[in-house]
Amino acid sequence: MSKPIEVTDQEFQNKVVNAPGPVLVDFWAPWCGPCRMVAPVLEELAGQYGDRLTIAKVNTDENQLHAGRLGVRGIPTLILFNGGQEVERIVGALPKPALQARLDAALGVHHGHGHAHGASVS
Repeated sequence: MSKPIEVTDQEFQNKVVNAPGPVLVDFWAPWCGPCRMVAPVLEELAGQYGDRLTIAKVNTDENQLHAGRLGVRGIPTLILFNGGQEVERIVGALPKPALQARLDAALGVHHGHGHAHGASVS
């Protein structure tokens, strides 16, 4: 089961920019209410995407360098990097289906019929 990883400013280049696959970075802080709402969603998504997506959490109280460089104004801000480039930015707490749809679109994941994850309602 994959879990989100904590990333510091010192590790950002190595674990995000130089990562072999896509990395979703969650810029958050302990005092931020909406961030706490997003956290369990990211835990679930980390498990679902497994090796296809790394989810990294940057505590902006302790690590402000990259948040500042990337122009993160409000938190939570989720930035998806692929090949070291920003490919998607999601500001605010989205419900899981909306978040997953944005990620899948950015990652080029197509859910064909018959490959749906989760229960179908019939």
